[in-house]
Amino acid sequence: MKKRSAKVLRETTETHVTLTLTIDGSGKSKISTGVPFFDHMLVLLAKHSLCDLTVKAKGDPAIDAHHTVEDIGIALGQAFVKALGDKRGIRRYGWALVPMDETLAQARVSLDFSNRPYLVFTAKGWDRIANVELGRGNSFRVGLVKEFLQGFANEARCNLHVDVLRGDEPHHVVEAIFKALAKAMDQACQRDPRVKGVPSTKGHL
Repeated sequence: MKKRSAKVLRETTETHVTLTLTIDGSGKSKISTGVPFFDHMLVLLAKHSLCDLTVKAKGDPAIDAHHTVEDIGIALGQAFVKALGDKRGIRRYGWALVPMDETLAQARVSLDFSNRPYLVFTAKGWDRIANVELGRGNSFRVGLVKEFLQGFANEARCNLHVDVLRGDEPHHVVEAIFKALAKAMDQACQRDPRVKGVPSTKGHL
């Protein structure tokens, strides 16, 4: 069966993003965004979704990583729309509950490739977690995670719910979100031989 794949080029005055996605992959990735912690999260996303993902981005990190992170979310959403096509035969829905180490950080993600973009994001104590501290004075602002998810949900045209149930260590909280998203993506994109045509009573998504 033909592999579902797409390539997206996004250029703005702030960023230049080239992204390739193969849904029916093995979790391979090649990521270079200029934001090392975000690179790590995208590697995890590919690994646990079993998608193959290549991202090369150039942004304006001297100002903020915001533009880079958001635009990659947008490009990834566009790639999923292209790769899934008319969505015939897919499960459509995916969900996951992922723990992360001793902090008991947990992320619950529910995803529906419904062609109706909507993000619901709730996180207990999120306002207390400003940054993931990376050493040598570097940090990653955790608020950018929501910006990435919003960009992805808008462009993938999916209904996405992300709930962080508990967690103390910022790195682990963010990692749990990306791993749970990956597992939900994997489930939602799977082809199910029992699904005939488009998985909707409308006959179209």
